[in-house]
Amino acid sequence: MDLFDIAKEINIESTAPLADRMRPNNLHDIIGQKHILQSNKFLIKCIKAKRLPSLIFYGPPGTGKTTLARLLAKEIKGEFFQLNAVNSGIKEIKELVNHIKEIKTVSKKDCILFIDEIHRFSKNQQDALLPHAESGLLILIGATTENPYFQINNALLSRLTLIKLEELTDEDIQDILKRAIRNKEKGLGNLYLDITQEALNHIVNMSNGDARKALNALEIACLSTSPNKEGKIFVDIHVAQESIQQRVLDYDKNGDNHYDVISAFIKSIRGSDPDASLHYLAKMIAAGEDPEYIARRLIISASEDIGNADPQALQIAVSTHTAIQIIGMPEGRIPLAQATAYLASAPKSNASYVAIDKALEDISNVHTMVPTHLRDAHYKGAKNLGHGLNYLYPHNYPSNYVEQQYLPDEIKNKVYYRPSEQGYEQKIKTKLANFRKPLTDKY
Repeated sequence: MDLFDIAKEINIESTAPLADRMRPNNLHDIIGQKHILQSNKFLIKCIKAKRLPSLIFYGPPGTGKTTLARLLAKEIKGEFFQLNAVNSGIKEIKELVNHIKEIKTVSKKDCILFIDEIHRFSKNQQDALLPHAESGLLILIGATTENPYFQINNALLSRLTLIKLEELTDEDIQDILKRAIRNKEKGLGNLYLDITQEALNHIVNMSNGDARKALNALEIACLSTSPNKEGKIFVDIHVAQESIQQRVLDYDKNGDNHYDVISAFIKSIRGSDPDASLHYLAKMIAAGEDPEYIARRLIISASEDIGNADPQALQIAVSTHTAIQIIGMPEGRIPLAQATAYLASAPKSNASYVAIDKALEDISNVHTMVPTHLRDAHYKGAKNLGHGLNYLYPHNYPSNYVEQQYLPDEIKNKVYYRPSEQGYEQKIKTKLANFRKPLTDKY
């Protein structure tokens, strides 16, 4: 008996995946997304007022964007139409808009146009939606896994209310799977099923918050397993592993996941947490991120967050970039990991980073002149202009230091670089304090 025979035996249409059959029938059946579905929230207030604005649903795969759009249409008793941006263009939009115009003249019902993966529409295709959303001919609901601030043009985005759907928790996915196992009408409740908690946990863990992937894996596990002599379908960890073999990585090299992960990576290094830093490094490597991009970010971090607290950090980061160019991947993961662990564990100081930004601010706001004694005196006639006169050559003095003014008169007492107490920079601070004492009392 194969999975199609089993499906027929329990009255399941093999063409309808479990994930589709188990879509909630009303808003109360939705598991997760409580932050937008509580009674005092925007969407629920819109439903009560029977006035639904054009929306854009932004969130990871399998979080219920399509389901929510359908249920909102149902709640306001509107007509629901759906396009997918992957295989639709301006022609399809025009045809559907004309159809909606015909319906509106007869029924006066609200018409909801749901466009899945709206970020895949070009600017011209997105612009084609504008007049119809503005006129009230249709209520536009777009769904995207990509950050709309990056992928949706400003003209359209300004006319949509952004609703962010959160990734489902492991507990949410567990509840969704258990509901499917119990449901006799649309789920797997008519099966004589025995699934271990270990197998269930594995499906939950590997689905990465994607309800659709979890339900599909559960269905494959159940319907591809032959019943034993007692008619029981036994799903253990081995069956579960075969049904969902690879975790879905929430990562897109061109989208906001890319920026979120690299942000977490750098912030973990800055926060001196090597374990978290290596976790995000591993996520980038597994997702196929450009290793040279990672190495360049390590170079920036070495200067911005560590600086002179450990001058060797920059050398290690630069060497890592060179190593990646020489050996490539997958071996390149090793120097990347070495550099990441070193930078995360190193003492931290952003004193150099702060100093250059303050200096640049003064360059923009204060007109300064190079003091005459510091000006170039090598060309003919320079001395007649007073250039280089009274300059004191430090190497002619004890410890190669002599007190004299280097900053322009306009900011002669300004202090940009304030070394921290961290690592090697503590020694720099002590040394500079002695030099600077005659110049300023503010340090």
